[in-house]
Amino acid sequence: MLISILKLFIAATILPVAFYVRSPLLASVRFELLGAIAVLCLGLILSELLGLRKEKTNQKAALRKAVVMVACLGLLVAVAGEINLALAKQSVLNADTYRLEKLGRHLVVGYSNFDEIKQLVSKKAVGGVFVTAKNVSNKSQEEIQQEIKALQEIRRSQGLPPLWVATDQEGGIVSRLSPPLSQLPPLSKIVEGETQVERKKKEVIEYARQQGRELAELGVNLNFAPVVDLNKGIVNPSDKFSQIYRRAISADKDVVAKVALWYCQTLEESGVRCTIKHFPGLGRVETDTHIDSAELRTPVEELMREDWVPFREVMGNSQAFTMLGHAKLTAVDAKRPVSFSKLAVTGIIRNNWQQDGILITDDFSMHAVYGSEDGLEKAAVEAVNAGVDLILISYDKDLYYKAMRALLKAEEQGKLDGEMLEKSGKRLEKKVS
Repeated sequence: MLISILKLFIAATILPVAFYVRSPLLASVRFELLGAIAVLCLGLILSELLGLRKEKTNQKAALRKAVVMVACLGLLVAVAGEINLALAKQSVLNADTYRLEKLGRHLVVGYSNFDEIKQLVSKKAVGGVFVTAKNVSNKSQEEIQQEIKALQEIRRSQGLPPLWVATDQEGGIVSRLSPPLSQLPPLSKIVEGETQVERKKKEVIEYARQQGRELAELGVNLNFAPVVDLNKGIVNPSDKFSQIYRRAISADKDVVAKVALWYCQTLEESGVRCTIKHFPGLGRVETDTHIDSAELRTPVEELMREDWVPFREVMGNSQAFTMLGHAKLTAVDAKRPVSFSKLAVTGIIRNNWQQDGILITDDFSMHAVYGSEDGLEKAAVEAVNAGVDLILISYDKDLYYKAMRALLKAEEQGKLDGEMLEKSGKRLEKKVS
């Protein structure tokens, strides 16, 4: 009887894992978890069914039946998640090529399997790819170059603009392609302690020139840097991933604006676009949007005087992309993260600031989106309707299929803003040239 109680405990432990195995936070271990769920559940079910035939007391039989029921439920939940993903894949891969091209150009996707991303590129189903450490590990620069070149050759054969080949190469703790690329310090190290930042202009330019050259040689044409969030010195032990205080250039808005502009303008000389991030500014935000929802409660007037100065300076004087963060700007839209808030995107950036540059979201794999009230699929539709040009899905590539299915369905139902799509398409075409 004690053994059956232990088995019931194991089955009960497996159940919540089965419910959350499709959570993006578990993406890196999902395959192993699914295997473990299948083996354990099937083992529990078989062992208890065999034991049930020999059981003589009703109490013990009931316990064995409970184990079987809970284990079956766990297995069914895990299988249902895989079936849902398979259906999403099928609906996307079987969709009309014209529609895939029309909507796919708004998605930048990470990948683990090269053949899978090659298939999506062949079907014109993505506008860009995200390259990170797992894609370059144990590969030579030549091997990486050849993979990227193969994808771009597919695009050329289709008569389409080049893919955006993006990465996170800020320097410092966020250097996804080091190695094989040089491990550079964060930009903050160059200007640290300098009262007259113009003295460091040459060093910043040399830094950006080296980074731009190395990225371009590899085939990368879009870098998710620099961080222009102001360093407000906020340190939160629960912040495992954002850690803006370690990545920000400076606490001084003018220093950040100048350094970021020098960096972006220099990077463009190598044919690589920069990305200023993370609007509306994460320097004041304590919560890590990778693992929880977050709010920026600062009044708009104060943000205009401080945090938004670098964003506006670089937007107005370069071809920089702007990455939209997942914090809620409560003074403007308390319900939705900025990354898919029309009040923030169209209201502030497009209308008030009259900025027509490319806007890309931060990774939609983050909990602030996936776990939001709207959820991933509705957020994807709302982002496009808000005036966002590119949706990034980099960490959990499986979410691409759910987001794309949602966009296809929304278009069928007339829920995508045609005018927004047309304007975004023109922006994307313009920025490729």
